[in-house]
Amino acid sequence: MPADAKMSDIAGLTLPLPVSRRAFMATSTAAAAGYTLATGPVRADAIKTTADGLIAGAAAVKASDGEMPLYFARPEGVANPPIILVAMEVFGLHEFIKDVVRRLGKLGAFAVAPDYYFRKGDLTQITNFAQLMPLVNSKPDQELFSDLDATVAWAKAQGGDGSRLGIIGFCRGGRTVWLYSTHNPALKAGVSFYGSLMDPPNAFMPKNAFDLAGDVKAPVLGLYGAEDQGISPEQVRQMESRLKDAGKTAEFRIYPGAPHGFFADYRESYRQEAAEDAWRRATAWFKKYGVLD
Repeated sequence: MPADAKMSDIAGLTLPLPVSRRAFMATSTAAAAGYTLATGPVRADAIKTTADGLIAGAAAVKASDGEMPLYFARPEGVANPPIILVAMEVFGLHEFIKDVVRRLGKLGAFAVAPDYYFRKGDLTQITNFAQLMPLVNSKPDQELFSDLDATVAWAKAQGGDGSRLGIIGFCRGGRTVWLYSTHNPALKAGVSFYGSLMDPPNAFMPKNAFDLAGDVKAPVLGLYGAEDQGISPEQVRQMESRLKDAGKTAEFRIYPGAPHGFFADYRESYRQEAAEDAWRRATAWFKKYGVLD
């Protein structure tokens, strides 16, 4: 899509999102695949959602070993809104993720994006991809679960409805959706945008989404690009088959011509038609499974 093309609104807002993919991808390879660090150039027509009608801003929640920053948005004058966790890309809690939080707030959710990489510093300030990936790859999955659980507890204490809990994530955050759906039995639904499925294990992330497919506890919608250089359509089909064999509730959509990061309207990987369709499907998924009204 040309840089001067006009984007359309979806559900009264406008869209941006995801980024990097393969855990050990070199900087040059990442650039070729259309990845851009959050601190790099941003498209002039990136979606910008206002906070009108929302209570939105920064806060902090007590994690296991410190104060974890977060960004939240919730509709004004609405009691007990559903909680939707927003699992970020590897680039930190940057403006694109905050915009997604506000979009979800305008759909009626108490949306919260925790900065669960805070122990590694402010990732939005890192401009070297090769320096960034070792930091995010050393995030233990069990610590990640603890951080997300603490975020849910915080949102409930602020008046969010924990009985209507959802999670949405992009890229590495999409992997988080798959894994968190195996951890929290209170989760009603998840939406994974091009979340990795078959990453090689390491000491911090000992099992991948494919390994844990049989443990998924909530309905998950997987949204993927056919031209993703890190997650092939064949991997997606294998994940779909494994979930089906295990009796799990999941749906997948693979978008022809779409690369990794097709929802990230602030990057050149953005594909408007696929992004808008994916957002509609995500919204419908949360409604179908009782997260959104």
